[in-house]
Amino acid sequence: MQQTIVQKSIRGFAILATFGFAVPALAQDAGPDAVFNIPDRPTLNFYGVTGLIDMPSAEALPDGQFTVGVSNFGGITRSTVTFQASPRLAFSFRYTGIQDLNLAGFETFRDRSFDVRFLLNKERRYLPAVSVGLQDFAGTGIYAGEYIVATKTFQEVGPLPGTFKVSAGLGWGRLGSAGSIGNPFGGTRPEFEQGSSGGEPSFDQWFRGPAAPFAGVEWVINDKFGLKAEYSSDAYTQEVDTSGIFTRRSRFNFGAEYQVSDRVRLGAYYLYGSELGFNAQIQLNPKTPPTPIRTAPAGPVAQRPSRASQPQAWSTDWVVNENAPVILRDVMAPRLESSGLRFEALQVTADSAELRMQNLRYNATSVAIGRAARVMAEVLPPSVETFRIVTVENGLAQSAVTIRRSDLEALEYDAEAAGALLAVTGIGEAAPRLENAIENEEYYPDFAWSLGPYITPSYFDPDEPVRADAGLRFSSEYRPAPGWEIAGSVNLRLTGNVGDSVRVSNSVLPPVRSNAVLYSRGSDVVLNDLYVSRQWKPGNDTYARVTGGYLERMFGGVSGEVLWKPVSSRLALGVEANYAVQRNFSGLGFQDYSVATGHASAYYEFGKGYLGQLDVGRYLAGDFGATFTLSREFRNGWKVGGFFTLTDVSSEDFGEGSFDKGINLTIPVSWFLGSPNKRVVSTTIRPIQRDGGARLNVPGRLYEQVRSGHRNALEQNWSGVWE
Repeated sequence: MQQTIVQKSIRGFAILATFGFAVPALAQDAGPDAVFNIPDRPTLNFYGVTGLIDMPSAEALPDGQFTVGVSNFGGITRSTVTFQASPRLAFSFRYTGIQDLNLAGFETFRDRSFDVRFLLNKERRYLPAVSVGLQDFAGTGIYAGEYIVATKTFQEVGPLPGTFKVSAGLGWGRLGSAGSIGNPFGGTRPEFEQGSSGGEPSFDQWFRGPAAPFAGVEWVINDKFGLKAEYSSDAYTQEVDTSGIFTRRSRFNFGAEYQVSDRVRLGAYYLYGSELGFNAQIQLNPKTPPTPIRTAPAGPVAQRPSRASQPQAWSTDWVVNENAPVILRDVMAPRLESSGLRFEALQVTADSAELRMQNLRYNATSVAIGRAARVMAEVLPPSVETFRIVTVENGLAQSAVTIRRSDLEALEYDAEAAGALLAVTGIGEAAPRLENAIENEEYYPDFAWSLGPYITPSYFDPDEPVRADAGLRFSSEYRPAPGWEIAGSVNLRLTGNVGDSVRVSNSVLPPVRSNAVLYSRGSDVVLNDLYVSRQWKPGNDTYARVTGGYLERMFGGVSGEVLWKPVSSRLALGVEANYAVQRNFSGLGFQDYSVATGHASAYYEFGKGYLGQLDVGRYLAGDFGATFTLSREFRNGWKVGGFFTLTDVSSEDFGEGSFDKGINLTIPVSWFLGSPNKRVVSTTIRPIQRDGGARLNVPGRLYEQVRSGHRNALEQNWSGVWE
């Protein structure tokens, strides 16, 4: 019987592979020097990664692509987020629900898993794309599998329109459970362990055990329609043999897909000879916003009159007028404000001027620099040749950008204007304070408030995967002087079900995060935070902050931080010390749990938008360890990153998930609105929130405030200086 199954498997694979690899014989010969066009919008499979139907392909998504895939068949629903972190490397996080799977005592078994895949070879005229992948490499292992797959694209096949993509590969684990051809790398593979808490990489099973071939063809008929067929190597042992949630009669799957828009694709499928399925794919790229960001034209740079023709205009007699700085301030401030900038201070001499200002509108600081330089060229007397522009963020002077006025005038219409201006521009340190300057006293004290809707989601409850509370949030800020802030926010919950969860913490650690449900049950009116903060620069390269009050929903206390970050350095070092007391579930009081916590941090800019961060210290539950974070930031403000925390808490004491890990996502509001705006929407997706590795949430940490105005961030978006 077993021999018959293997023989049928090999025959089925041979039929599909023969069809697939016979395609090049039908393809038109484009000649050795012809350019080979590969479609730049790979489709997703039921696992939410580039692929066929249930099997992967070797294609990589466009660099930076962010995708969401939702699929369903046979009582199995998979929701996957994938990020193409580099041209070759992609990561995925998946949440799966399997109805009637008799595991862990739930009607619907829910599982979280991570994938990683690497493009070994990009497709060329005669060579296929080749990728290697780890599926569910750090989850419970129910979907654990590894694969090596190749994909080749063929265009204009005989009389058939469109493009054919042929994929074939070898799978292990789940992807090697049907039609095995042996154990090519030797070793035994551990079986799926029911009740595993997951969360740790399964090094002992990667590419071990039986391997099986898979293959498939995707026919991209045109920009809208596509057809797929594949031979699957997944036996669905747990779902079919153990639980019987569907009947698997065949190893062949078929499907049709329709491209609804540039970002949305839908598909319908017939799987395993018995099941109908559907797949919805959403693909976004931070580099291509839905609405192009339109910035109001800045206008040309004001040109000074010729010194030879109007020598009197270049006179420096204005310097002796004691009211000159005040007059310049009064003229300059409203012009800056109309450009989304706020005048802070001005120091001026006969041939130079330093302007300090806040950027209230633009994600790219370079745009603010260019707007400020134009205003200075318009207002300042012709004798002022050197402009020093200092951006100030919450009282912290970031860096000083020095531009010669004559360079600004001469290079505006140069073919290489951005690069040419950067070559003659200085970016250096800014003194903590600008002595003997005219300040804009109208903005202090400054009070601002807002009232708007809020949504607080809660993910991955086994009984209800997505819960949320929603209502109104009132926020206010009072700044009595530069660097000082008194701020707070209050939530009025109008609806929600986060508090309905019965999953109350059973942690053996102090419940510093896992009792979040009890906070949601506490009251419909909640004081989120209320604090006083003071931040300043002790030196040209150092920054400091002290914050006290209700720091977050669960903890109050005192926090202090010092950061060393030279303007031109990729490296920054910081130290933070906190004393935190746990807040009551409702009201303004505190519980009897307190902890001294803090971290030493190192930040590094690798270039091309990649940022690394290492935090070492003590966490809220009293555990010691380190958090590793790697992020990618795009020029328009999108930021996607992953992190994990390892502490002296064992995986058994930590509980489900084994250690803290997750994904950070920041999206600028301007990406949606199509107009300049500094606001962002941020969220953190964790497989599960436990108590180990939990860090205090402190408002206004220094690094992100400082970095946006330093050399690397300015150079990355320097072309914006002419916008």
